[in-house]
Amino acid sequence: MSDTTPTPDAYRAAPCNEIALGLGILAVGAGLAVGAVTISSDAGYGGVGPNFFPWVIAVVLVLCGALLIYESRTGGFRSMEEPSGSASGHWVGFAWVSAGILANAAVITTLGFILSCTLCFVLAVRGFKAASGTPERGIKSWLRDSFIGFCIAGPVYWMFTKLLAINLPGLTSTGWL
Repeated sequence: MSDTTPTPDAYRAAPCNEIALGLGILAVGAGLAVGAVTISSDAGYGGVGPNFFPWVIAVVLVLCGALLIYESRTGGFRSMEEPSGSASGHWVGFAWVSAGILANAAVITTLGFILSCTLCFVLAVRGFKAASGTPERGIKSWLRDSFIGFCIAGPVYWMFTKLLAINLPGLTSTGWL
């Protein structure tokens, strides 16, 4: 068994990027807490108000940030494996995924939720396949990815609009597409 008690030297040798990560998470949690103050606390159907989950998330983020700062001050993130993957980002894959997200935002009100999310899925899949080194070419892969995206977006749209009564943009007024 090894002793993991921090030494006084460990407090001075904390890497700046590890402390910065903890401070960043701490700041996000504090920002969320400031925002949660402005949300009404009137209890609803479940006995909790709409500010309950923002407060829970804010407290967890502040706690995680504080623990990360403590961890970095007591010797850094221990027992970390070397990161896997490429040393730099894959810009072509990033461009495909970004194009999918931007296209979804641009056409969701004209094409509707299902078709715009299908388009987003297809373009994101192109990006992930390109980044993994297995880009597929040809109409067959585009059609397969479109079918899968449609099969995912359709039930999501139906659940939000029919079960949760949340209005999402649709292509038709029937509420099914």
